[in-house]
Amino acid sequence: METKRLISFFLMVILTIIAVVNDVAFIIVVALLTMGGLYEFFYMIKKKDIPIYSYTGIFIGVLIPVSIYTRFELTKNWELLFTVTVFLIILLMQFNRKDNRNAIVGIATTLFGIFYVSWLFSFLVKIRYLLPGIMGAQLVAFIILVTKAGDVGALLIGTSFGRHPLIPHISPKKSVEGCFGSLFFSCFAAVIVKSFLPHAQHLSLWQIMAVGTFFGGIGQLGDISESLIKRDCHVKDSGKLLPGLGGVLDILDSLLFSVPVFYLYMSSVLKIF
Repeated sequence: METKRLISFFLMVILTIIAVVNDVAFIIVVALLTMGGLYEFFYMIKKKDIPIYSYTGIFIGVLIPVSIYTRFELTKNWELLFTVTVFLIILLMQFNRKDNRNAIVGIATTLFGIFYVSWLFSFLVKIRYLLPGIMGAQLVAFIILVTKAGDVGALLIGTSFGRHPLIPHISPKKSVEGCFGSLFFSCFAAVIVKSFLPHAQHLSLWQIMAVGTFFGGIGQLGDISESLIKRDCHVKDSGKLLPGLGGVLDILDSLLFSVPVFYLYMSSVLKIF
């Protein structure tokens, strides 16, 4: 299992480097990960016999990062118009169903999946184009490294020294020791790659450490949130695409929370400088 996990990890690292450096590869990888994450989410929900619109949800979900990448906007309030349109499409599809049991749950769950996986992850595309050229790529690399370093820290410290359960009713294997290990690794990663941030020279060591710890903590919330969904659906992993690591959603879970918050943070910082 450890060998499979290492192979999967290094494959993800190589894929991430290629995606961050090359624009076309970047949007292709983001679209594929969005598609995979949505497929796994809807697959888990189907186990609960909820009448969802999985293929429609996947198609609409992929459109979100692609539309951001292509700068496609019909109006200034395009995101609001898009949300209303998606709701109406799914509602009209429900009108054609003869069985209306759990209709509200099905519609709400489909919309939640699109929001949870696609919309939150699409902020990675916005981060990529906050700054031109390599600077935007460095921002993407920073938040990915800081967040995933936290995942690695939680795994290494948790499996080696974990004794006290963190939230056993949601994820029995997560420990308090693993939580602190995650924060430490994220903090350390932020210090190592601080040059990826614009105006890093204006930030002290303590500020960089605080940034790393904060986003590491946000990433943990994303991880725990996916654990809650998996526990409700009675599954251990969201999928089996990556041996030893689980599915696509297991890889994205921490990023789904840290990426949007990092975008808001950087948008504010860039205005200051």
